[in-house]
Amino acid sequence: MSLAGRIALVTGAGRGVGRGIALALARDGADIAVNYRRDEDAALEVVAEIERLGRRAYAYQASVDDYEQDAEMVAKIEAELGPVGILVNNAGIASRGQAVIDTEPAELQRLVATHAFGPHYLARLTLPKMRTLGRGDIVMISSTATRGLGAFGAPYNMGKTAMEALAYTLAKEERPYGIRVNIVAPGLVETEMGKRLMRATAGVQDLRQLDAVMPFGRVCQPDDVANVVRFLVSEQNSYLTGERLYCDGGGQSATARPRNP
Repeated sequence: MSLAGRIALVTGAGRGVGRGIALALARDGADIAVNYRRDEDAALEVVAEIERLGRRAYAYQASVDDYEQDAEMVAKIEAELGPVGILVNNAGIASRGQAVIDTEPAELQRLVATHAFGPHYLARLTLPKMRTLGRGDIVMISSTATRGLGAFGAPYNMGKTAMEALAYTLAKEERPYGIRVNIVAPGLVETEMGKRLMRATAGVQDLRQLDAVMPFGRVCQPDDVANVVRFLVSEQNSYLTGERLYCDGGGQSATARPRNP
């Protein structure tokens, strides 16, 4: 699944799922623009790991919900690496888990802007040159939350659902230019965000406590998500666009029966 000669922008790539995706695409031969919002040290560590793989990489600070920062970032990427041919909209933040009646407007604005406005801005900024490359890919990292739309998560549910609406729209608009747009929707993934979520909602301090009731005997890992993205942006995916692929082991459930020893 060689990505040699292609440039990938992965947002929120300093840690967690974004880090896993950035490293996976680099292993397949892509040069990587590592976007981060605040943790420069973590982003530079990812850059160093990618360079050890023999690929080019730079870290770019930008809050994806800020159009001016996005525009400056894309201009720098195009000058230093080249036109973006793979855009992975991964950057995300969690909601505070409150009912609608208790949710502050600022929280709603922040989550929808991060999950939906940011991907819209970056698509608008990268598409003019992506259209000239012959092949382009945009991947939205969404969530199984859009399937259940559970209580106490309206800002997150709304942000991710809007992201998916953008993906389906872009898939139709950009198909004539050879650009594929798809969605990857993980469930619980072992990241810092996942750990905080489980501590806050279920009192689980160690995710190893959940392995026995998770599909295939373990909590989903960043590399599991990254491997789906690797396929979607590779030549192996010649005919798939406008699709949502769940990466949750066929459905995660804390009430699932533990597997037999």
